[in-house]
Amino acid sequence: MTILVFGKTGQVARELAALEGTECYGRDAADLETPEICADLIHQKRPDAVINAAAYTAVDTAEEDEPCATTINGASPGAMARACADLGIPFVQISTDYVFKGGGTAPWQPNDPTAPLGAYGRSKLAGEQAVRTAGGTHAILRTSWVVSAHGSNFVKTMLRLGAERDALNIVADQIGGPTGAAEIAAACYAIARQLMSDPTKSGTYHFSGAPDVSWADFAREIFAQAGLDCAVKDIPSSAYPTPVQRPLNSRLDCRATRTAFGIIRPEWRETLTHILKDLGARS
Repeated sequence: MTILVFGKTGQVARELAALEGTECYGRDAADLETPEICADLIHQKRPDAVINAAAYTAVDTAEEDEPCATTINGASPGAMARACADLGIPFVQISTDYVFKGGGTAPWQPNDPTAPLGAYGRSKLAGEQAVRTAGGTHAILRTSWVVSAHGSNFVKTMLRLGAERDALNIVADQIGGPTGAAEIAAACYAIARQLMSDPTKSGTYHFSGAPDVSWADFAREIFAQAGLDCAVKDIPSSAYPTPVQRPLNSRLDCRATRTAFGIIRPEWRETLTHILKDLGARS
């Protein structure tokens, strides 16, 4: 069995590279700014399944670079999905909570109306639509708040700032599920394998860490587990303006993922413990 993975250095791609049977390809082999190259690679390698773990993830920068973000997050996944449909193999696309407007308090269900707040969300939604239109066996897995021992993410930022300062102001009105890259990789891998034998499971799914939490409370747990004496002051999103409005409600209803694939929401506190151990940052 061979699963072709787009992405090599990203958080999820690095975790996928450690799984049996995966072959990861970076920009040198498949630049997502050129969708036809991605499709050609799939036709050339003829794998048993494909997972796209590559994306344009600079949320704020995307506002000034939307055509590029839309090519990488929209057109290229569409080209990948069409190539997979041609070969009759499953395609797994990682998407995001940013396709939703982020209002209310109820967890978003896979079939809820989408309404992205910015260019990044629009580009990811374009990718979702292109994958569905391709007509092949597929799973779109929306996730949120990705963290790991690799790359840039909230955990690593908090560890750095928490070691430098006595107190931090952290947004407390954005609620979501921190999700480990390793857990996302394992979920994508399991979904791809199951789709090989049961294409009827094609569809859109959610996957995020549990329980849902605010960024402020997530930061408190990071400091507690890392043994950092840094106080957290809750602030509203309005006190920390960014070029793009972030969803206040990033809760994701993950029940369909459990029903279809037997994949349960990971406990993010346990994920955090493993990340800190990998970083050597746990007290």
